[in-house]
Amino acid sequence: MKNEGYQIVQVQTRGGTGIELHSRYYRRSCDRRKGKRYKGVYAGFILLGIHERCTPCLAAMVSAWSALLSSFEEARQVLCDHGIALGVKVIRKLAYRYAERARVVQQEGLIPLDEADNLQGRRVVVSTDGGRTRLREKKRGPKTSKGRTRYKGAWREPKLLIIYVVDAQGKQEKSFNPFIDGGINGPDGLFDLLKGYLEALSIQKADKVLFVADGAHWIWNRVPALVKSLGLDPKKVYELLDFYHAVEHLGKVAGLRKSWSAKTRKSWISKQRGLLLKGQSIAVVQAVQVLCKGRNSKAIKTERDYFVRNEQRLNFPNVKALGLPIGSGAIESSIRRVINLRLKGPCIFWCKENADKMIMLRSYYKSGRWNCLKQMANSPISLLAA
Repeated sequence: MKNEGYQIVQVQTRGGTGIELHSRYYRRSCDRRKGKRYKGVYAGFILLGIHERCTPCLAAMVSAWSALLSSFEEARQVLCDHGIALGVKVIRKLAYRYAERARVVQQEGLIPLDEADNLQGRRVVVSTDGGRTRLREKKRGPKTSKGRTRYKGAWREPKLLIIYVVDAQGKQEKSFNPFIDGGINGPDGLFDLLKGYLEALSIQKADKVLFVADGAHWIWNRVPALVKSLGLDPKKVYELLDFYHAVEHLGKVAGLRKSWSAKTRKSWISKQRGLLLKGQSIAVVQAVQVLCKGRNSKAIKTERDYFVRNEQRLNFPNVKALGLPIGSGAIESSIRRVINLRLKGPCIFWCKENADKMIMLRSYYKSGRWNCLKQMANSPISLLAA
C-alpha cells in the first residue's frame, strides 16, 4: 500500500464530541485512480483500535445498544438522547464490524477466560437447539422497475449453543457466566463452534459432562463424534433427552386417541410420566406400542419410534441422582431471549452474514460476557478483520 500523506480526520468519542486528528492514509496502487475515491485505510487508527472513525469505547457502546434493543433505529434514538448523533447506517456498520473482529479472535481459540471459568472437577451441561428467523435471499427473475434484485423471505433455523455449570443440586452456578453463541451456518457450523469453546475451556478437566437436548437428529448424530474428537472419557459423559420434550410427545400420543375422554388422556399421560421418572422407559414404549392400532396408528408409530430411538437417553433417575438437570430449559430460554426477541418478527428479514453477527453480539450480552467480547474485538488478532 502506498502512503497518500497526512489527512485530517474527525473521530467521534463516547462523550458525543468530535476531535480532529492527523493520520497517514494508505491505499493500494490499483485503487488510486484519478478523479475517484477508492477504499483505503488509516493504519494508525487501526493500531489504536479506532474503526469507522469512532473510539473503541463508542464502538462498544453502539454495539451493546444494537444488541440489547429491538432495532437499529431504537439504538439511534437512545444514542441521540445521550448526545451522540449517528445515523442508522453508521450504527449498523459499527455493530457488524465489532462482531466480525470478535469472531476472528474466537475462531483462533483465544477466548479471554478468568479464574471463575476453571472447569476442574465441575459438572458441565451442554445443550443446543434451533430457533426461527427469515433470511433475505435473492430471487431469480427480472429486476424491479427501479433496477433492484428481487428477494424472498425464507424461514431458516439459526442454531444456538449454551455451556454452563451446575452445583450438586443440579442448579446453575451463578459464579460461572454461561457461554452462549450460535449462527446460521447449519449443524456442522454449530458443532465446530461448540468444539472450539469446549477446547478453550479445557472440558477434559470437568468431573461430569451432560449433553441434554430434544430429539432432533442433527444433534444426537453429531454428539459421539464431538466427544471422540475432544478426547473425553466416555464414563464422564452423559446423553439425556429433555424430559419435558418426552412428556410433550406423550401428550401427542394421547391426543391421537380420539375416543378417549380428557380425563382418560390426563390419567394415561400422568402414569407414563411417572414411569419415565422411574427409568422404566421400556414399559413406556410398550404402552405406546399397544395403542398402535386402528385410527391414527401411523402417527402413533411415529411417536413410538421417537422413544425407541432415544431409549438410551431416557435414564432420568440416574442423571438426577448425579446432581445434573433433566431438562433443557436453559437453551429454550436462550432461544427466546437471543433470537426470538431480536431476529424474529413481522416484516423482519436478515442477510445471512448479518444475522450471524447479531446472534454473537446478543448472545454475549445476554450471557453476561460482554467484557469478554470487548476484549476479543479490541485484541491485536482482530486486526485480521480490519
